[in-house]
Amino acid sequence: MGERSAAIIGGGIGGLAAAVALRRTGWHVTVYEQAPAFTEVGAGISLWPNALHALDRLGLLGEVLSRAEKETAGGAKDRHGRWLTRVTSDELERRFGLPVVVLHRSRLLEALLSALPADVLRPGEQVTDVPEADLVVAADGLRSTVRARFWPGVRPRYAGHTAWRMVTRPLPTLPEGAVVWGRGERFGYAPMPGGTVYCFGTATVPEGGSSGDEHAEVLRRFRSWPEPVPALLDAVAPEAVLRHDLYDLPPLPSFVHGRTVLLGDAAHAMTPSLGQGGCQALEDAVVLADCLTEAGLATRGEPATRGEPATRAGAAAGDRGVAAGLARYDALRRPRTQAIVTRSARLNTIGQIAWPPAAAARDLLVRLVPAAVVLRGMTSVIGFRV
Repeated sequence: MGERSAAIIGGGIGGLAAAVALRRTGWHVTVYEQAPAFTEVGAGISLWPNALHALDRLGLLGEVLSRAEKETAGGAKDRHGRWLTRVTSDELERRFGLPVVVLHRSRLLEALLSALPADVLRPGEQVTDVPEADLVVAADGLRSTVRARFWPGVRPRYAGHTAWRMVTRPLPTLPEGAVVWGRGERFGYAPMPGGTVYCFGTATVPEGGSSGDEHAEVLRRFRSWPEPVPALLDAVAPEAVLRHDLYDLPPLPSFVHGRTVLLGDAAHAMTPSLGQGGCQALEDAVVLADCLTEAGLATRGEPATRGEPATRAGAAAGDRGVAAGLARYDALRRPRTQAIVTRSARLNTIGQIAWPPAAAARDLLVRLVPAAVVLRGMTSVIGFRV
């Protein structure tokens, strides 16, 4: 059937991972990115064992681990700094084969770009129409223009709160990662390479707000929280604070429209409560390539219909293979990712409880759950292997 072409719209984590995965299975890929360069605006990202297994399938596990910091432990604390639940990375590694690591989003992009030749990358190109290709992968994020075209009326849902993200200057002593649950607010932190720490704060506020000075707003809300929060905030430069309202997507009836397939946030944007947004995009990329490979093997060499030129028959067989592969991808990815969107939203709601008696009851109940039960509950999400 010859080499088949894939146009990938969006050069973020999901789009580049899809490009790597498809190239490794014989596709000719082109990645279109409207920004003038392939960069990530943001701060840190946690990669759980399921994402690291996907990166291993892409041949990039070593590249990513060389740029990342392994978390020693993590969990949730109450507003007084007492552990509610705590899991060590060693426990995760024993159960799931790999740890959880943290790195800057731009460093993850570097690792993905290292596996792609420059001639497949098209920065500074805004795609206004669906490109001509055997396959179109829409990895253009939460506000996907491709999704708006084929799935009109599906709009992101405001999660009810905003988030501030930041990275500290290098610190002499790094804390264990944790998320501190307050009342309608949370503050989380995780060490990154070079002694820096990725931090985030959340607050239940109306959509679209801005304080004018986000650094001052973060200090106002979190400066009095238990250590190490004040020390971390002291190490954050004012210009390092980024603010973004948080959203997720309602469930789509399909991730596929003809030869176009949605991937990553364009398909299943979720709140960051489970740390799975980027992880699920990496899973998507590997599963997509696998499904197309399996479908291609099933149709390769299909005989021509009587009187039909062999090239036309080969093209038709290839089209059927793409359709079958996309149907399989949709059947595998949509239930899993939509369940994680729902689960993340529920955890998000729990973490943002503001009424004091309810927050106290939440903290007590979480403290009573054994760590082994927490790990078992995480298995369906982070124990997944592509």
